[in-house]
Amino acid sequence: MKNEPLQILMCPPDFYDVRYVINPWMEGNVGKAVRSIAREQWNTLCSRLQEIARVELIPPQPGLPDMVFTANAGVIVGGKAVLSHFLHRERRDEEPHFQQWFRARGFDVSEMPADLPFEGAGDALLDRARGWLWAAYGLRTELDAHPLLAQFLNVEVVSLRLIDQRYYHLDTCLCPLDDGWLLYYPPAFDAYSNHVIEQRVPADRRIAVKESDAMRFACNAVNAGRHLFTNEISAELRATLENAGFRVVETPLDEFLKAGGAAKCLTLRLDEPAPRSARAASTVQGRRVRLEGHLLDSGLLDRALDVVVDGGGSFRILDFQLGRQRQSTSESEVQVSAPSEDSLDKIMARLIDLGAVVPPREESDAELQTVTQPGVAPEDFYATTIYATEVRVGGQWLRAQNQRMDAVIVVGNEDNRPVARCKLFRHLRAGDRVVVGSAGIRAVRKTGGRDPRIRFSAEKDFAFMGAAVSSERRVELVVERISWEMRRIREQGGRIVVAAGPVVVHTGGAPHLATLIREGYVQAVLGGNGIATHDIEQALLGTSLGVDMHAGALVRGGHRHHLRAINTIRRCGGIRQAVEQGVLTSGIFYECVRRDVPFALAGSIRDDGPLPDTIMNLIEAQEQYSCLLQGADMILMLASMLHSIGVGNMTPAGVRLVCVDINPAVVTKLSDRGSVESVGVVTDVGSFLNLLVRRLRKLENEPVSLHAMESVAA
Repeated sequence: MKNEPLQILMCPPDFYDVRYVINPWMEGNVGKAVRSIAREQWNTLCSRLQEIARVELIPPQPGLPDMVFTANAGVIVGGKAVLSHFLHRERRDEEPHFQQWFRARGFDVSEMPADLPFEGAGDALLDRARGWLWAAYGLRTELDAHPLLAQFLNVEVVSLRLIDQRYYHLDTCLCPLDDGWLLYYPPAFDAYSNHVIEQRVPADRRIAVKESDAMRFACNAVNAGRHLFTNEISAELRATLENAGFRVVETPLDEFLKAGGAAKCLTLRLDEPAPRSARAASTVQGRRVRLEGHLLDSGLLDRALDVVVDGGGSFRILDFQLGRQRQSTSESEVQVSAPSEDSLDKIMARLIDLGAVVPPREESDAELQTVTQPGVAPEDFYATTIYATEVRVGGQWLRAQNQRMDAVIVVGNEDNRPVARCKLFRHLRAGDRVVVGSAGIRAVRKTGGRDPRIRFSAEKDFAFMGAAVSSERRVELVVERISWEMRRIREQGGRIVVAAGPVVVHTGGAPHLATLIREGYVQAVLGGNGIATHDIEQALLGTSLGVDMHAGALVRGGHRHHLRAINTIRRCGGIRQAVEQGVLTSGIFYECVRRDVPFALAGSIRDDGPLPDTIMNLIEAQEQYSCLLQGADMILMLASMLHSIGVGNMTPAGVRLVCVDINPAVVTKLSDRGSVESVGVVTDVGSFLNLLVRRLRKLENEPVSLHAMESVAA
């Protein structure tokens, strides 16, 4: 049996063409495929595969140009085949041809429900070394197909969410290899899926391809033992694969890239073995919710479904009753699915904020966890909104008292009766019972009238990041002068103090400021609870004020991320303790701790939390600021009117002040001090820090003359 050749299904490209657009690769390529070249490339791949495998052919059909991509026909494991149900109608006529072929060859064929998209081995790849099926969802295949896959094939299914339209199928960005290796392109997946991959595959077995190779469909490869058949790839990736013990066979497939396919897309493995310890398993969890209100004209239903999708989940509308008149409300019951219980809880928490409730037949009591450390909530706490909230305790619903945003709900007993109250972190005491998760919680929203507050505007939510850059002088020249002065101060053992606001983080300047600290250009940092909170939020969660700093997109529910960051640091006991415990591993304040750069955080009345390091006593904060400003040669004031003006009032003449702010009024205010040492730069602080670091890096590679530095500074 071991000597039997592999079995692979292919379809000759007799009718291959690009006739429509159902993925980004097809855009601009309609009618541009050259069939003669495609035939030549297909023949080359087929002949090379025939050296190690038995290739079976399914007859191509006129009018079905994508039938050549047999990987999408279905998925086969242990003689069982699950037929595809294509998302796009352009490909659905392929389904009966593949079904007939599978049945004629004796496969045990299963089919997905008619309204459930699933696109075969394009989105379901067997990891032979580990015995599970990697399955994708989000673009072509629905998450609800995964539990059925597990059932049909008697295999464990690991769900991964695709987020980049270019990599619309799993086989375009992930390829399980022999001996436990995994070839993949991380940016094609969301953060949760990358975490799943990293948890399940050791780092020394993961090969992350660069974008240039991903764009050449390097991951869309056919792995047969130690052979790897792929489109042309970089010499670097080829060397990596060869060092891992693979024999790389490159075969050009440019004509098929025009339609969004390569080697793997053109093949379907027919003899995938059933895992030795086969078991039907899936982490996908589901829950039903009910929505009531003006679901259509207010956009409430759309927003609720967006919450599900943006949270990495899927949905199915089970029932919808439309209000028949203008003042009538509508009702809908929705099945919500998510790849894990934790993901489902997060989605449910956001749906509750919109007014969704669990149907009465599925109601359960709220889950309570006990506070063990004063001022620190349990990990999965429910964060309140401005809307009245009720929690279910002992089978009865309790209205939370002292309702406010960004609090937690504590359940206790008063006069032998259960009571729910909203509390801030700092008011939590050991022994308090805090509501966690999403079960047994509902927000009380008006359904009888149209509430203008529930209308969502992405532009308004994003407006705090939307200010345009307005520079009145050449920033590059100013940066060059400042960089020379900073280099001179460092060489002479001087002191540079930074006073910064949270805008540094929001504009992407945090990594650059962290670099300045790490490379010895900063001797003290002054700020408030805001910059530390959002720097830590970015380090822990990848967001700042709920905005994904890599994707530049607002994360639904991300407005709570700063609270989670604060709670994490409070649990550790402070920023330094978080670094020492390995919880905080990057960012501005991580570098401060690692480089022994002192910092002072002055609190204000608007602070959430606050962080344990934040000095809420104003007089004490001023003293700390004054102490750290002693002996400063230069102060960089970065995008904070409050702290810049405060620091300016504490600073004697003779200290170089560099004020960078998008608001000209701040720069003018500092310049009005009358100090000739002040330099004002009206620009985006993130761009400024980026230019500054690049210039300093350039200086590091140039011969430095103190006389030259002094000449430029002058």
